[in-house]
Amino acid sequence: MLIRRETPADVAAIRAVHSAAFAKTTPPGQVPVEVGLVDALRAGDAWLPELSLVAQRDGEIAGHVVCTRGHVAETPVLALGPIGVPPQLQGQGVGAALMHAVLGGGDALGEPMVVLLGHLDYYPMFGFEPAETYGITPPVPDWGSHFQVRALASYRPSIRGEFRYAEPFMQL
Repeated sequence: MLIRRETPADVAAIRAVHSAAFAKTTPPGQVPVEVGLVDALRAGDAWLPELSLVAQRDGEIAGHVVCTRGHVAETPVLALGPIGVPPQLQGQGVGAALMHAVLGGGDALGEPMVVLLGHLDYYPMFGFEPAETYGITPPVPDWGSHFQVRALASYRPSIRGEFRYAEPFMQL
């Protein structure tokens, strides 16, 4: 498996990955919101092309993850998501490889932290902890229990306050 930056030629395959990955949580006949979210993020100023990564296996796109620009108060940080792997490839290490790659990429770029809203059973495996531990609050209070942070090497304890996602996240 190869983890690499997305290219323009990957856009359709990335849409297909997220369509398959989130199909079971989407009403029949509808396109998962994650598909439109990635498209909207890609078109916006929060897009960080160096952190939009695909997993390629046997010449096919097997998964996708993206981090975009978010902020804690006025400090730039990374917002992770979505991450998608088609159901038939889940449980085979594709998602874990993408997570390790995007976290390593963010760290190498000198980013202080990665913030996400996600499953409590999955993300702690990658060092994510409750955001409240870091004095970081979600933009929607109801998200608190699933709102998580992963500190990177450039983390500073002074990074505290309310988190802001890029606008496309807030339009979901």
